[in-house]
Amino acid sequence: MKICVIGAGYVGLVSGSCFADLGNFVWCVDKDKQKIDMLNNNQIPIFEPGLKDLINKNYSSGRLKFTTNLNLAVKNSDIIFICVGTPTSNKKGSADLRYVYKVVAELSLYINKFKIIVTKSTVPVTTGDKIEKIILKKKRKKLFEVVSNPEFLREGEAIRDFRFPDRIVIGANSKIATKKLKSLYDPLIKKGAIFFSTNRRGAELIKYASNAFLATKISFMNEISNLCEKTGVNVEDVSIGIGLDKRIGSRFLRVGPAYGGSCFPKDTKALTFTGTLFKTDLSIIKSVIKSNEKRRIFLTERVKKILSNKIKNKKITFLGVTFKPNTDDMRQSSSLLMIPYLHERGAKINYYDPSGEKKEFSRLKNVFFCNDINEACEKVDLVIIHTEWDEFKSLDFKKLYRKRKFKIYDMRNLYSPRDMKKQGFSYHSIGRQN
Repeated sequence: MKICVIGAGYVGLVSGSCFADLGNFVWCVDKDKQKIDMLNNNQIPIFEPGLKDLINKNYSSGRLKFTTNLNLAVKNSDIIFICVGTPTSNKKGSADLRYVYKVVAELSLYINKFKIIVTKSTVPVTTGDKIEKIILKKKRKKLFEVVSNPEFLREGEAIRDFRFPDRIVIGANSKIATKKLKSLYDPLIKKGAIFFSTNRRGAELIKYASNAFLATKISFMNEISNLCEKTGVNVEDVSIGIGLDKRIGSRFLRVGPAYGGSCFPKDTKALTFTGTLFKTDLSIIKSVIKSNEKRRIFLTERVKKILSNKIKNKKITFLGVTFKPNTDDMRQSSSLLMIPYLHERGAKINYYDPSGEKKEFSRLKNVFFCNDINEACEKVDLVIIHTEWDEFKSLDFKKLYRKRKFKIYDMRNLYSPRDMKKQGFSYHSIGRQN
C-alpha cells in the first residue's frame, strides 16, 4: 500500500519504518527541513534501539522516503497517518491540538482522490469529528474517511511493540476504512495480534483510558511501598502476590520514581480535562496525578534523610537521568526536580546516562556529565540509581568503593538489601527493609 506518515517524531519514524518493513511504500513528511536532511543523510534524530538499522534497510530499498513536501506525499498515498505531537497546553491540562488541526487544514488542500486519514497522535474524544469538519470545508465527504488508530508503543521497545502488538485498535465509522486498515495490518494479525474495531470516539478514548489505568497501577504501587517501609513488609512480595491475580496482572507493579515520559503525564491531565468538558468528575485519575506529583517530592526528601539533612557540599552521583531505560527522553523525569533541588542547596552533582549528556542540566554550575560510571562515582558521598539501564544491574560496588565509601540509594530496587548489607555497603532502597 502507499502510505503517508505526517510527523517524523518518535511515533512517526517508528511507524513509518515498520510499515515500510512490511512491504509498503511510505512517505515520511515533516516541516522541519533540518530533521529531514538528517534522515536523508543516515542520521537518526531520536534514540530508539534498532531504529537506525530498520530505517537504513527500508530507505536503501526505496520503500521509505523522507520529504518536506506534504503535497507530493499526500497525492501519492492512499492512507495518511497523522503522527504529530499533542503536548499539554497551558489551559487546565488539556491537549494542545493546534499541530493536528494545522496539518489537517493543509492536507485537505491536496486530496485528489479517496483517502483514509488516520490519527495515530493521541487525541481526545471528538477530535476525529472536528478533523472531519475541517476537511469538509474543502472536500466532499465521499473523498475521505477519518479513522482513529491509537499507538501503543513503549519507548525503548517500540519496534518490538509495533511488530508484536497485544492488539490493533481501529476506530472507524466506515466499513470500507475498517476493511482497508485490517488489510494493512494483516501481517501482524497473522502473527497473533488481536484486531479490535470500534467507532472513532471509542478508539480515541481507549488510548487515554489505557494510559490512565497504567499510570494508576504505578502510582498505586508506589503508595503501597510507602506503607511497606513503615510496616516492615517487602514491597516486592506484595507486588508478586497481587500480580499473580490474573484479574490484576504483574506488569506496571514495580515501584520507583514518579512516572514520566511523553504519555502518562500529559494523557492523564488531558483525560481529566475531557471529563470536565463532559461534566464528568474523574476523581480517581485526578488523585493519580496528585499522587505522582507528591512522589517526586517524597523521593527527594528521602535523599535528605539518607544524608542526615546535610546536603551542602555533598557530592552526589545520579546513575541514569531519563525517565526510563533505552530512551533519551527526559520529559517529566524525576531527575528534573531532584537534581536542581539538590544543586540549589549546595550539593555537587555528577551524572552518567548511557544516552548521553542532557541540555536540561547545562546551565547548572555544579552539575557535571561523566563519560563513564567509574568517573561518576569517584570520591562521592551518595550514589543514586535513578534509571534501570542494564549496565547498572551488575555494578562492581567493591571496586567503586575503593577510593571512597559512599551511600547507595537504589530507586529501582535492582539489588538485594541482604546481600548489600553483608558486603558492608550503606544501602537504601524503596519499600523494603534496608
